[in-house]
Amino acid sequence: MNIAIYPGTFDPLTYGHIDVIKKCLNVFDRVIIATTNNINKNYHFSIEDRLNIIHNSLFKDLKLNKKKIKVISFDELTINFFKKYKANTIIRGLRAVSDFEYEFQLAGMNKKLNSKIETMFLMSDVENQIISSKFVKEIANLGGNIDRFVTRSTVKMLQNKI
Repeated sequence: MNIAIYPGTFDPLTYGHIDVIKKCLNVFDRVIIATTNNINKNYHFSIEDRLNIIHNSLFKDLKLNKKKIKVISFDELTINFFKKYKANTIIRGLRAVSDFEYEFQLAGMNKKLNSKIETMFLMSDVENQIISSKFVKEIANLGGNIDRFVTRSTVKMLQNKI
């Protein structure tokens, strides 16, 4: 089985992330959406809230195939996590050239740690490339409309946090 893991903070999940997930579903037998608590980041949502947002957005709002997608949290080195799930590809989303340098270095380090793991970079559709979780949170905190950037489930969770 051809399995990919799309790791990220997804704080919150946006339509840009969803575009990448949908593209993965066309290429892989199974996609694991994995969110983590990176100690270097300050999160708006708890890990439990992010898992709920991802799950509700993908399966309740968008009705994506539950048999092809698994949503989980992890708190270990990505390459070790890959062994556990017998995955062979890391998915990373790119929005702009500014993302590339960091993602390129990360892919290189993962390759050095495990030469069998490949990183695949995917871009969201053009209309969603400018969306970032950071901007979505800022717009929501200032009372702006975020309906064009996130699913209904995410809008509700953000409204409850404000």
